[in-house]
Amino acid sequence: MKQGIRENLRRHASALAAVITVAVMTSPAASQEIYKIGVSTALTGPAASNYAAAIEGLNLYITKLNKAGGINGRSIDLIIQDDQGEPSKTAANTKKLLTQDGVSLLINASLSSTFAPMIAEARRAGVPLMFASSVCPKEVYPPAEKNLFCTTSYAAHYDSDASLDFIKELSGANTKVGLAAAAIPVSREEIAYAQSVAAKKGLNVVDEEVSSPLTADYAPYATKLQQASSDWVYSWAPWVTQIRTFEALRRLGWSGSYIAWAHPPAEAELTRLKDGKLYLIGTNALFADGLPIHSEIIAAAKEANSRYPGSEMAEGWIAGMVVEASLRSAGWPITTEKLLNAMSNLKVDTKGLRAGAIEWTKDNHFRTVQSYRVYRWNPDKGAIEMAKDWTGYPVN
Repeated sequence: MKQGIRENLRRHASALAAVITVAVMTSPAASQEIYKIGVSTALTGPAASNYAAAIEGLNLYITKLNKAGGINGRSIDLIIQDDQGEPSKTAANTKKLLTQDGVSLLINASLSSTFAPMIAEARRAGVPLMFASSVCPKEVYPPAEKNLFCTTSYAAHYDSDASLDFIKELSGANTKVGLAAAAIPVSREEIAYAQSVAAKKGLNVVDEEVSSPLTADYAPYATKLQQASSDWVYSWAPWVTQIRTFEALRRLGWSGSYIAWAHPPAEAELTRLKDGKLYLIGTNALFADGLPIHSEIIAAAKEANSRYPGSEMAEGWIAGMVVEASLRSAGWPITTEKLLNAMSNLKVDTKGLRAGAIEWTKDNHFRTVQSYRVYRWNPDKGAIEMAKDWTGYPVN
């Protein structure tokens, strides 16, 4: 069955790339000069649930722009390559996008293990690289590296500070906290950071478990977290690691509270599990809030007959907003220098998808304030509810 699912996803990835190519070739602007954007992403593979729907959202946003006449009268060619979360494939994809396709902007939407080869190629070419739905690397924080940018909601250090602060606010000092990470660089580093600052916040870390994204059985890791008498477990990892660790804990009879990052599939999972002690923390407003922009995204997904629900596309939609603003500001003809200058002086209204705008400056390619909201399932109401409203953390 799993093999069949993987094969279906692989076929969908190929079909998605084919659709994008056909759309560009048959558009009125096909014979004209166009903007070219290259994406390397995990459309298939173990981590696809974090990225595939987001990139579908980006694709739908770009399709909408092209139907409306593009940017400055020119279409956008969104060239999507599947890397399956593998660094070697990311390296090959990036070289192709730069040398064969001649893209002006690179986008990474994959595991942190794919960052190094893509960053290296982007640096050599001097082309801007934007992280969208993949975690924001520290190089986009002040003082930001010249050609690296990030629209993604989650980011190292700030996320752990907000999550641990919430645990302390709810349960008080000396609460026993277990930590769960995935065996990928950014996840391990972030959980190590959480362990280093927990004591300063008055929390007691009692166990730290690191599992492979390919793990079939999470019971051994969950058993150790339970045996450590964890009152809470905090996980910052791909969704598969977060949710399977949680479900393994529940199967063992653990009754503690669990806080996880709100990746694209998380909202639907919160409704599926209906567990009042599973908390989601993130910087995107969940679709349960029912904002007008949420309705717009859902309508676009339905119109395209997408296999992914619109409620998982916020990250890609936000990336599309930023791409549009960047290209409009850079103008035509596009050059690396003009695009970098435009992206280094940018402010994009997220229309409620985030607490505020995405604002980039010369020295800050992340945002000026990172604001968090926490959600949970309310068993009494039978619905998702806000557990804590927006709380801002200045980025410096």
